[in-house]
Amino acid sequence: MTMLLTRGNLNHQSRTVNRKSSGLIIGLAVILPAICLWQPEISDAKQDLSWLDMITSTDALVVADPDGRLLYKKNETVTHVPASTLKLLTALCAIHYLGPSYRFKTEFYVDTDSHLKIKGYGDPLLISEVWQEIAHGLAKKVRGFKDLILDDTYFSQPVIIPGRNRSTNPYDAPVGALCANFNTVFFDRDEQGRIIPAEPQTPLIPYVREKIRSLGLKKGRYTFTHDQDEAARYAGELLLHFLKQAGVNCLGKIRSGVVKPGDKLIFTYRSKFTLETALKKMLEFSNNFMANQTLIALGAHFYGPPGTLNKGVRSIDVYAGEELDLKDIKVVEGSGISRKNRVSALDMLAILQRFKPYRHLLKRKDNVLFKTGSLKGIRTRAGYVEVNSRGPCYFVIFLNRSGPDMDKLMEDIGRALAGQLNKPFVVISR
Repeated sequence: MTMLLTRGNLNHQSRTVNRKSSGLIIGLAVILPAICLWQPEISDAKQDLSWLDMITSTDALVVADPDGRLLYKKNETVTHVPASTLKLLTALCAIHYLGPSYRFKTEFYVDTDSHLKIKGYGDPLLISEVWQEIAHGLAKKVRGFKDLILDDTYFSQPVIIPGRNRSTNPYDAPVGALCANFNTVFFDRDEQGRIIPAEPQTPLIPYVREKIRSLGLKKGRYTFTHDQDEAARYAGELLLHFLKQAGVNCLGKIRSGVVKPGDKLIFTYRSKFTLETALKKMLEFSNNFMANQTLIALGAHFYGPPGTLNKGVRSIDVYAGEELDLKDIKVVEGSGISRKNRVSALDMLAILQRFKPYRHLLKRKDNVLFKTGSLKGIRTRAGYVEVNSRGPCYFVIFLNRSGPDMDKLMEDIGRALAGQLNKPFVVISR
């Protein structure tokens, strides 16, 4: 396919065109009946487009101006594996249905036998300092209890994520309605090789030390289990540690169970993190656990509990079809870890256009805000280039190979954009 340099392809799909400005170019355009394209008025020196050779027939590229009109494109309608750039769509869908100020909750009950029950709702940011905060809140409500009962039935079991392996890598961490620290353990070792905390807020409780030893882990952050019951158990063990520090006594054991109609709600923790803040963390660290945790919680909210991967994917399908008019995408999970996900560069452009008000959630390097993605043999990047006061330009790059240098390619795109947008434009016939 020939690489085209355009400034407003009038046959481009309507979703990428600013309808208010389509066909209206004040003082600079004449309307021609012929098929036409926008082209920069360039001096005698030709524009250097050698960087376009880095995009081969197996890749895809789209670069668009602030109004969404295409400047450069290749294989823009061919679906590719988006890798972690898919998290943009997951985040956008969650913001649409839940709202940026939404806060996850976790509930605590006492039953008639004086057992303390926790019911999780998929909060992806139940980290150590949050569990300590929860313990202080509970200490004002209860001074002692028998068993600590864990209710993680808001998510179905098991939840199988396509593309996720059973490794100890953090990106393979399982999801669950009740979790702690992204279902990972993080630790260091001293000069004698002894296990020591890697962060002051996270105690290395006996449960964690046992997991580290049984897996033969060295140091760092690891997924310690692929069993949702064990993941929930870690949350319970961590809470119990902080409850004991707060002077609350547990007389029994930790076990699984469910909240029943007669149980008394004594405390509700509303996350100190808004959904928007949580999504910023998810995008910044490209956290697969947080992406699919959010997706499944969204499915439970949309279709009712228990949350399943299928319900979460259906909510994305509905949003993509009804709100973005995307008909050809294929989403099988929300993080981009699966190679079965398929999105075209043109579809990703539509996602970026809708995500523009939230682009501050992305990483920034100089004047570029972006999300990257990588799988073996696949590298992707999508985002915005802030060139002038008219607003950001858009770019999508899908590479199905190890080269070229993505940073060098972005530098070339930035120079090309700066050269184009600072020149006058005229309509010409093809």
